Amino acid sequence: MDTVEQRTISKVTWRLVPFLGLCYFIAYLDRVNVGFAGLTMRGDLGLSSEVFGMAAGIFFIGYFLFEVPSNMALNKFGARRWIARIMFTWGIMSGAQAFVTGGTSFNIVRFFLGVAEAGFFPGVIFYLTLWFPSAYRGRIIGWFMFAIPLSSALGSLISAPIMNMQGFHGLHGWQWLFIIEAIPSIILAFVVWFYLTDRPAQATWLAPEERDWLQGRLDAERANRESIVKLSWTQSLTSPRVIALGFVYMGIVVPLYGLTFFLPQILKALPGISNTEAILVNFFPFAVGAICMVLWGRFSDATGERKWSTIFPCAMIALGLVLASYTDDLTLKVVAVSLASFGIFSALAVFWTLPTAYLSGAAAAAGIAWINSIGNLGGYFGPTIFGGLRDHFGSDFYGMLFLAALALLAVVLVLVLGHDRRMEQAGSEAAAE
Repeated sequence: MDTVEQRTISKVTWRLVPFLGLCYFIAYLDRVNVGFAGLTMRGDLGLSSEVFGMAAGIFFIGYFLFEVPSNMALNKFGARRWIARIMFTWGIMSGAQAFVTGGTSFNIVRFFLGVAEAGFFPGVIFYLTLWFPSAYRGRIIGWFMFAIPLSSALGSLISAPIMNMQGFHGLHGWQWLFIIEAIPSIILAFVVWFYLTDRPAQATWLAPEERDWLQGRLDAERANRESIVKLSWTQSLTSPRVIALGFVYMGIVVPLYGLTFFLPQILKALPGISNTEAILVNFFPFAVGAICMVLWGRFSDATGERKWSTIFPCAMIALGLVLASYTDDLTLKVVAVSLASFGIFSALAVFWTLPTAYLSGAAAAAGIAWINSIGNLGGYFGPTIFGGLRDHFGSDFYGMLFLAALALLAVVLVLVLGHDRRMEQAGSEAAAE
């Protein structure tokens, strides 16, 4: 790697990735803290597991409907303005969850939280394609998405003491949880406005030769990719491959949200586990996932292998969930769920290299959002079905098997779709290969 490349990638990485990861940490914490709140919120509001799961998941209906329009707006107005808007509005709606009074109001607020946050994640994935060549995307996306397991792991440590604020100024602990964890996103919205740079050509913090190298490399990769396949943004919405990738993503994120929303309650159902212990034990599987996500993304970049680097962790999701469904021993349950967590977060680190190698320009903005929309629609159906199975059978056994089946669907789809490694290269490299 030459000096200009090393210097440029290092500068861009340190400038963008930690900050965007922090934003996503706050976003994801605001999205999933409902899992911790549910430990006492359900009893206070009289919500069944099915009603709670539906309200937790209806977030993704609003998210689904507004993903593509939001990402097209980001492409038009720039990441700086649009991501700032997203963060401010989701902070307001996240805090509003503290004031729901039952199933109906909870569903309404969760829906509009999804509308407010729509476009943030696919917008950042698209934004990263404007700054990082393909050879770096596995590790970069892994570092960015590191915020998911980190928010679930540290969220346990942050949320436990907040949940103990029961009765402070007349509010329940879960109400304080929503209020306190909404504040950082509102503050960060103003930081985003002044800190982000929309495109490499505007990066005054890069030297001219660094900007030239980065833009030249990205342009060469895009030209090569479009010589193999070129889609308009409307074609990306009807592309069978894009739609299939959406269902692959669903097979990863449904187990993710099933565990995120219900793992504290699954652990609480084990003999002798208190609310605080359930929240703290919840830390371990997500800590495993956080470490594996970064290492697996780096491994995939180093080998250039994307297909099997996605298939293997998806298979581990299924295996871990099946094993977890057959034990009520706390240690074995945590080990099995940690195996599934390894699979979930390792798959997430590599998965997004598949569509970003296939799509470019406006098609990438629309296609990435569409894949994320399809996958996260499962975030609605998954928790709802899991909660329904939990209520009907009185255990988590069949819910775990349902999540495992979706991970196996992802395995089959990636086997069928495959991956053309030439699309991740500049034209000269593809020709030589």
